[in-house]
Formats: sequence, structure tokens, C-alpha cells
Amino acid sequence: MTAPPLLDMRGITKVFGEAKANDGIDLVVRPGDVLGLLGENGAGKTTLMNVLFGTYHADAGEIFIAGKPVRIRNSADALSHGIGMVHQHFHLAPRLSVLENLLIGQKGRRLVLDRGRALERLDDIRRDFGLWLEPHRMVSSLSVGEQQRLEIVKALYRGARLLILDEPTAVLTPAEAEGLFAAMRAMSEQGFGIVFISHKLAEVRAVATRCVVLRHGQVAGSIERPGEATNAEIARMMCGRDITPPERRAVALHGPVLELSRVSTRPRGGAGLDDVSLTVRGGEILGIAGVSGNGQRALADLVSGMLAATGGEIRLAGEPLRRAAPAEAQRLGLGRIPEDRMKTGLVTGMSVADNMILSRLADAPFSRRGWISPKAIRAFASERIEAFDIRCPGPEARAGMLSGGNLQKILLARELAHDPIALVAAQPTRGLDIGATQFVHDRFLEMRDRGRGILLISEDLEELMALSDRIAVMYGGRIVGEMPTTEATIERVGLLMAGAETGRGRA
Repeated sequence: MTAPPLLDMRGITKVFGEAKANDGIDLVVRPGDVLGLLGENGAGKTTLMNVLFGTYHADAGEIFIAGKPVRIRNSADALSHGIGMVHQHFHLAPRLSVLENLLIGQKGRRLVLDRGRALERLDDIRRDFGLWLEPHRMVSSLSVGEQQRLEIVKALYRGARLLILDEPTAVLTPAEAEGLFAAMRAMSEQGFGIVFISHKLAEVRAVATRCVVLRHGQVAGSIERPGEATNAEIARMMCGRDITPPERRAVALHGPVLELSRVSTRPRGGAGLDDVSLTVRGGEILGIAGVSGNGQRALADLVSGMLAATGGEIRLAGEPLRRAAPAEAQRLGLGRIPEDRMKTGLVTGMSVADNMILSRLADAPFSRRGWISPKAIRAFASERIEAFDIRCPGPEARAGMLSGGNLQKILLARELAHDPIALVAAQPTRGLDIGATQFVHDRFLEMRDRGRGILLISEDLEELMALSDRIAVMYGGRIVGEMPTTEATIERVGLLMAGAETGRGRA
């Protein structure tokens, strides 16, 4: 007799206002499955998994676990049924150790937590899946990749047999991603089920045993052998159209729009800057490559006025940035796409419209003589929503209800609306689907063709190679190499990123 599937979701429907996020979706996960769940931003992937994990309640449909109908009212119910979920944004206690994070919410014996048993279980997980963490390290000292590993270990520690991974490689280096895939394959061999949500099609093809594609809240199709499909075929199923790579045309260079001369900062979110000099000219994209934590965040914060320099000079369109203030950088013509859209880019408790004008509320036409104009704000937001294809019920929708990709589109729509002379964009396509990524790339190239300059900070080397005119590599807070993209290779840039090769190339 055939064993029932680990998971059988039937006819799942979830409605937010007038929008159907999920519309009669069926989904099956069997033991050993690594199911790639694909779709554009707003297609309903994360909503469906939040229904499974108890964050949302379905308006219609049924869920069966190992053949038995279940009602999942909250995450505790999900965990009791062996379902674990690792979100894009981690839920960890940074001031506690790895071991203490595992023990949070666990029952002890006679009011005493069994640390010895927890250590044994942690060692079992390391042996079975290669997921190792030092148990007594503080979570605040862990890298982003290690924090994600802890979230996975936490789910396994609590007995998960079905694991939901939502964009797990968005914050990982290539080496960390390979380690994650090895762990996923080990889980698959032991009969675990994994739902793998990702926009990186090459990764899905490499690790998924089969795929289900969602479009506009419905199942658009399935792929039984992802490894035999092409990226173009999968993208066409996801988007309903062909996706073409960006075309970087030759354009005339203008004068410098952004200049850093021997700038240093104190460490912030990783390495600080150490004697950094670079120039971005109008009509070019300067790509910044580097492993996370090597000064990229400090560079973005410095240029956008959020971090003060301890030495050196910054100039925007030839004028010095004299004080660390985002409003001053904006006045000089800088647009900013921050790395962390949730903390420093948007206010998710506010509406889409309010987020669209956050940095320009005092400007006409949004306010006049101290009086705010809701009509002008709504009209501006409606135009931006349509122009950037932001999937939301309307300008008054709370931003926090939107998918990560649509939140990123809000940022882009806001910052590009005022045609900045220079743009600093940090990880601008992280978490975006292939269609949205193409949209962002096209907007950047349009800016470049109009004579604007872009400082593009990305951990995606393929993105940097496709868009950049020049690439500079950061390591330990310094620029350790700089070269035209025509002379760059993945291998050469990778060596510089690892600190194995130094020396400034020809600019």
C-alpha cells in the first residue's frame, strides 16, 4: 500500500480585501521531495506557506498531514504536526546563545531545561545534515548565513519533518548556498519533505526534485524534472512571457556624479571603510562586488548620508557632502535603494501611498504652506503603482501586507520618480523574481542612458557582470581591485572577493 503524502493541500483559497492571494490551490509534498515553489512576486507563494504554517487562516480548502485532515490555527499547531518554516526575516534572540535559542519555549524536567540533551540533539543534526554551529556562541556574533543555519537547526530540533524554506539563498554566499543544498539533499535522502521558494532558477534546477509554478494565485503548471528544463522555459511558465537579458549599449560618459577621495569610517554592520577612493561618472554603472560584511554597507550608508566619515571627502555632482544627513544627500541629487528595505527603506505599518512620499512630504505638490494634500499623494502613488506594476489592492493598502518583491518595487518607484543624478543601490534585486529583476535592470540602464550614474552594490556576480561598466571589489573595507567589466571574469573577481589576490587594476 502506498504511503500517503507528507502534505496534501486541497483547494486552498485566501482573500485579502478584493484580492485573491490564493485561488483554489492544490499542493502535494511526498517523503523525499524537494519541491520548488515558483512564481512572480505576488503570485501567492508565501501566502500559501503562511496558511500552512498557521500565520494565516484559509478562507476555503483542506490540509492533510500524512493522510489525516488537520486544522492549523497557529505556528504551534504547525510545529506539532512536524512543519517548520524558515522565513526571509529571521526570528532569533540576538542576546542569547545558539543553545539558548534552541531551548526557548521548550519544556524542562522539574522546571530545569535539559542542556545536555539539547547538546546531543545539536550534534545529531550536525552529523546527519552537516549543519554545524558552536552552541555557546552569541547569536549577535553570527553571520547572516549562520543565523539562517540556526533557524533551520531550530526547526529540525523541534521535530520538523516538512521544512519550508522561503528564499533561503538570498543572503548566502555561493559557498554557504552549496552547504545548504548539501543539507537539503541529506534531508531528502532521509525522507524529509522540503518546500523551496526561490527566484534563482539555476539553483532550483540543481536541487529541486520537482516544481510547482504559481501565477496570479493559481497553479500555472508543474515541472516533474526541473534539471532537464531550461531557465527560459521555467521563466515563461512563471511570467507568461519570454524574458530577455538586459542590453548594455555604448553611451557617452559625462563628468563625475559621485566621488570618494580617501574616505574612512568606523566599522558599522561589518567592516568600516579604510582609505577608499572611487569615482562614478554620468552614463556609467560602477558595480561593487564583495562577500557580505566587507564594508559594502558602510559604503552605502556613507554615500547616502547615514554614516559620517572619519576622514576623506565625498562629492556629489561636484559639490561636497559636508554633513552626514540623508536630506543633504538627497538635496544634492542622490537616490538611495537601501540593503534592508524593512528597517531603513520603508515603514511597513504605513500605507503604500505614505511610503511613496516619505522623504518628500514637505515638497510640492504633496504639501503647500504646511497643508498636506492627500489627493496629490494618492494620485502620485497610483501613477507609480501602475508604472512599476506593484501588486497591491491600492494606494491605501498597508505596505506590510505586500510581498518582498513588491516592497522593493515601492522603493524603486519612489527613488526613481525624481530622476536622481546619482543612485546608490544596495542588493536591489534581492528576493525579486526573474520578471521583476528584468524590470529593475531595465530601469537602471535607462538611467545610465540618460547620463545618470549608479553605484550598484550586489552579491550577485551575474548581475554585476550584466549591468556594470566597471567592477570594483571590496575586501576588509578596502577596494582591492577595479577593472572594466570587459576584462572581468567570475574567477578573477571571486579571487579578489576571497582576499587571495590584491592590487588595483586599470580603471
